[in-house]
Amino acid sequence: MDERTERSWRERLGRIAREVVGELDRASRSLGIGVPPRYEIVPYRGCAGGTRVLVQGRVQEAKDIAPATATDSVWRNLFNTYKRIDADPLPHARVRIAVGGAVCEIDADDEGFIRTWIDLPAPLPTTDAWHSVDLRLVSPLPAGHAEVRATAQVRVPAGAPSFGVISDLDDTVIQSRITSFLQAVRTVMLGNARTRLPFPGVAAFYRALEQGGDGARLNPIFYVSSSPWNIHDIVADFMDIQGIPRGPINLRDWDIVLSALTSSRLGNFKEPVIRELLELYPTLPFILIGDNSQKDPEIYRKIIGEFPGRILAIYIRNVDTHPERSASVQALAKEVLAAGSTLILADDTYAAAQHAAEQGWITKESLPGIKEEKKADEGTTGTKVDVPGVSDEKAPTVVVEEGRTQTRPPG
Repeated sequence: MDERTERSWRERLGRIAREVVGELDRASRSLGIGVPPRYEIVPYRGCAGGTRVLVQGRVQEAKDIAPATATDSVWRNLFNTYKRIDADPLPHARVRIAVGGAVCEIDADDEGFIRTWIDLPAPLPTTDAWHSVDLRLVSPLPAGHAEVRATAQVRVPAGAPSFGVISDLDDTVIQSRITSFLQAVRTVMLGNARTRLPFPGVAAFYRALEQGGDGARLNPIFYVSSSPWNIHDIVADFMDIQGIPRGPINLRDWDIVLSALTSSRLGNFKEPVIRELLELYPTLPFILIGDNSQKDPEIYRKIIGEFPGRILAIYIRNVDTHPERSASVQALAKEVLAAGSTLILADDTYAAAQHAAEQGWITKESLPGIKEEKKADEGTTGTKVDVPGVSDEKAPTVVVEEGRTQTRPPG
């Protein structure tokens, strides 16, 4: 699809989407749905380090979306997507936050979002990886409205982690088809947590990274995505269903989600999030994981320059196989090498896992399980259904690191 045709499709989809939302709005009003409004606090996963805690959430109109099933119709998924997008925020709501002996009140922004750092009297205990944060709506609380409370979860570096992981989600963990605009829209608008698909072997690989080189660690994993906060529940449920380790999830604040969906420029918000995490845990090295469909390699290369000696390796999934893109990433790999780290451009999960095992970041004993799960996800062992769009033919993996440039055959 050339640029002019894709732009035409984007504009057409935008008009259709706005018309659909308009019709749904009119239908909702005619049925009296949402009158009078009920509000909720949607808690997002945060993180903590030292005496600082990041608390995130949103105050909005209650969505009342039932748990997803694998048999939900396209129309049910589309209507639930509409309800997520159309949930009206409660602008500038005042919220009381209590965590770790600290209590404070803050005001949400004009879209109802809460994102604040709280200073604690003492660090949260590292005996547990997750700690609870109590959230309560103070005002405005409509007359007769029940008390509005929620519990958010924050991750601390429990035990003695050997490293942390910062991972993209779209086309790195979740098959989102960002390289194909229409397929990406279909995935976001018409799917749910049970119809979305992981890349083969991802869950087992991430569990191995969490457990570390001796299998006894609890290395923290943080997720960053260009998807909107409106689908946070889908992402979190998807990860639980697939057995992907839980971690703080950082998504985008899209003021007008439909306009963002039909835009070819998503902008860059990942850099400040990654910087924040590296500064929050100043003694912890990190592994960065992403894909080459957007700008992950370029962003990660920049981070290496800003935080020398902090990045153990970069794993990039090769989803954009255009020769020019592969060549540009391999050129970046040489820059990463010169900066003292390693970039792996891998065509599948197992290739990255092999490298991690060689470096001692995961156990060699975890490799057979990762390989078996990868085959099961691909449908080659009969234990899981086939994954649409995943070819059985694998290209070689290019590894550029100190002392060698190696092309590995498919494994």
